[in-house]
Formats: sequence, C-alpha cells, structure tokens
Amino acid sequence: MLRYWTAGESHGKTLLALVDGFPAGIELDLESINYDLKMRQGGYGRGGRQKIETDKVEVLTGIWKNTTMGSPVTLQVINKDYKLERMKDLERPRPGHGDLTGAVKYLGSIRNILERASARETAIRCAIGAICHQILNQLGVEIVGYVSSIGEQKLENINIEDIGQIKKLVDESEVSCPDKEASELMINEILKARKKKDTLGGSITLVAKNFPAGCGSYVHFDRKIDGRIALGFMSVQSVKAVSIGNGLDAYTSYGTDFHDEISVESNKLKRETNNSGGIEGGMTTGEDLVATAYLKPISTTLNPLKSVNLASGEQVETVYERSDTCAVPRAVPIFETVLALEVLQCLLEKTGGDNRREIVARKNQLTGLSIEDFNMSDEKWNMNYDI
Repeated sequence: MLRYWTAGESHGKTLLALVDGFPAGIELDLESINYDLKMRQGGYGRGGRQKIETDKVEVLTGIWKNTTMGSPVTLQVINKDYKLERMKDLERPRPGHGDLTGAVKYLGSIRNILERASARETAIRCAIGAICHQILNQLGVEIVGYVSSIGEQKLENINIEDIGQIKKLVDESEVSCPDKEASELMINEILKARKKKDTLGGSITLVAKNFPAGCGSYVHFDRKIDGRIALGFMSVQSVKAVSIGNGLDAYTSYGTDFHDEISVESNKLKRETNNSGGIEGGMTTGEDLVATAYLKPISTTLNPLKSVNLASGEQVETVYERSDTCAVPRAVPIFETVLALEVLQCLLEKTGGDNRREIVARKNQLTGLSIEDFNMSDEKWNMNYDI
C-alpha cells in the first residue's frame, strides 16, 4: 500500500515528506523531479514568492545509487524564504482562506493556520508525485496536464493522442495551454485581472494514457478510483470542483448520447467514445483517464475585502500579503503529480509485488480486454471445491 505524509510550514525551515510503499528496483532521475518543481514555480501571473525560491529536492532515505530500496523514502525541500520566527500574527482573517475556520477549530493564531494551509505545501507533494510519475512511465503509463481555462477563456478542443507533442506545447506556453491562440486569450484575461487588482481562477485537465482496465473497485466507497482522484484533486488548495471525463455535460445530456457504447475490434473490446473519462463503476475501462480540476481565484487580493479584527471586534478590511494574480498555469505539475499518486496506488493494488520485476510482469498481463477473457467455460474458471 502506497502511503505518504507531509510536514512543514510556508515560511518554516523546510518541507518534509515520508513515503511508504514504493517498490524496490525503480531507478529514479532526481533532476527530473527538480524540473517538475521548477515548472511548479513558473507560469504567467506568478507572484514574488516564486522568484525567491528555487526548489530542489533532497532524498534523505530509501534510495541507493538512485534506485528505490523498498524501504520508506524521505524527501526534503528547503525553504529559502525561512522567516517564520520573525513574522507577526494576523488579526484580520481573509475571506477564502482557512484563516477564520482554522482559528475557530484550533483556537490558535491566524499565523499558525495560514503557514500550514498555504499552497507552499504542494512543493513537497509535487516531489513525491514526480517519483510516482517516473514509476508509471517505466510501466508504460503516460500522464500529461494542461490548462483548459482561465477566467472566461476556454480551450475548446484538443487531440490528446500525441502526449509528447502536448507536453512540448504546454512547456512552450506561458500559461501551460497547448493551443497558441487560446494561450494569448488567457494571458489577456490575467492582464485584465491584474489591472483591476484582482485575481483569477481556471481549470486544469489531466490525461493518463495506457492505463489498464480493472483498477479501482466498486466493492467499497473508498476504493473507487474516481472518488480517490477527486479526493486527491480537492485536497489541493483553491480547488472547488472536479469533473471526470465530460462529467459537467452529463446532467444536460440524454443517456443515449452520453454513455460510451461498447464494440469489438479484432476480438478486443473498445469504446466508441470516452465521455466517462475512462472510469465506470469506480473502475478503469482501459480508455484514457481524463479528469479536470476547477480552481477558484486566489483569496489574497490587492483590492481589500471586508473582514473583522478578531482582537478588537471592529469591522475592517483585509491587508494584502504577497500572492499571485493567477496560480493556474504553474499548478499543472501539481495536478500531474497528484494524479500520478492516486493511479499508481490503484495500479500497485491491482498488480501486487514488492519489486519492479514482479510489477512489470503482472502489469503486462493487463494489456487489454478480449472476448476470450470472459469465456466462462475455460478450464481456468472450472474450479471444484471439496466441502
């Protein structure tokens, strides 16, 4: 079972992660992890914090000669902007943040709350997920993410057959969108928000290709792969909605238009469409896994919002702290790694195995569904039990 924990504060000394369940024998490229961390800090509309930090991961345990040992892996990303002990507390909770709700829950200071609630936590989660991403790549599973909307500007259509080309276009775009025309419109949206001293949200779509059928389960609610992906996405700061496949269109569609019809081609089962996003009944269908996260505008705005001074009880306005105009472009690596975490866990549950050789062999048996797989007269299904 793949499990992980993170620790650390936004302006504390360091961010830490402990990961248990990585199989042995997986060779890792640490510079590739650092590249994902760098991409998380880039993007149009970023704020001042990203110009200070140059995140790099340090592996403390669980890896020998760049290869996983099967033992727990611990990771560290040091904060250059460490100044927690010198920072003042806040008396004015900011609408949209966890300031007030956290203070109510823990009866503590707002500074205590915001330091851990900050999206800075995603830096170390990005490092964990980058390792998962590499493991999936070695198992033939590819993941790509891209910005599908910012404000009112949306990416209408995209061909996701060539993941390598999409990644190239995403890397070349200032807003991580694989369409040049849509990218320019999104940049203009961010510029308008900046001029208004406001913030913007948007959406990020993720695609996992070559993921086998039959992962996840309908047996219990917490084993459904779509539920797990949704939980992973919703746990990222600013996310307010998640869609699997074309889920946002489902409630306005007729069933005969929405559901993915099943056909046979060369004795293999396939789907005519993929509106379900590669998931039915909490299990993968073998089609592309497609999920979209919808992010609200960043809560820290240059234009103040109405609040209350918790010390005096007076009606006041919020005080601005450094933030982005739009965090959506730089969040793509975060969601790629969150998806990698969830789908790798489901895949390892399906294949079992403690080392790379076992897992690769078992994963290769999950190449696709054919009619013969359902021949119940086959000898392998004829089991005799002595009672």
